[in-house]
Amino acid sequence: MKRNDPTKNSLSDLSPYLHYGKLSPQRAAWEISNSGLDLDVITPFLEQLIVRKELADNFCEFENNYDQFEGFHTWAQKTLNDHRNDERKYIYSPGRFEAADTHDLLWNAAQKQMKFKGKMRGYMRMYWAKKILEWSPYPELALQTANYLNDKYELDARDPNGYTGISWSLGGVHDRPWFERSIYGKIRYMNYNGCRSKFKVKKYIDQNV
Repeated sequence: MKRNDPTKNSLSDLSPYLHYGKLSPQRAAWEISNSGLDLDVITPFLEQLIVRKELADNFCEFENNYDQFEGFHTWAQKTLNDHRNDERKYIYSPGRFEAADTHDLLWNAAQKQMKFKGKMRGYMRMYWAKKILEWSPYPELALQTANYLNDKYELDARDPNGYTGISWSLGGVHDRPWFERSIYGKIRYMNYNGCRSKFKVKKYIDQNV
């Protein structure tokens, strides 16, 4: 689907306007519902605009530790603790992450897109956050780093969607346990080859050098 292909210009770019109250979700929902567009366009838009937004708002409203390790699901805390001391092939400091200075050109491109354009596609945000977990010495620092970078550079920063999305990627919020592996434990895994099977990785890198 184009909306999961970060090389395509197929997003609404409405999130900053929703975040700062320049546009209400009700107005956006009404406009697209009466736009005459196909349902396969309208339905996923409303899913993100209403369902995912409300889930994020409720997570941050009712979970006092929404930006902390303690806000992760119990199963996620346990599995990350079980793998806390797993050997990591790469470890980067928060400064190296911020500078987009890792061995992974795809991750670097995602970080540069966020730094210089103030946004990052949802699919790449998942990859971006999960690799911070994989390349940080412990999960609490990974969460702190991801939240810091998101809040500093995203145009829709300091938003429930950001905190919830990062906690989904790192801590299983609104997700379920998956196959267990090193470092991640039972947290859903993503890798470079998975991205390569879904979109043209080199094109994305070239777009965000």
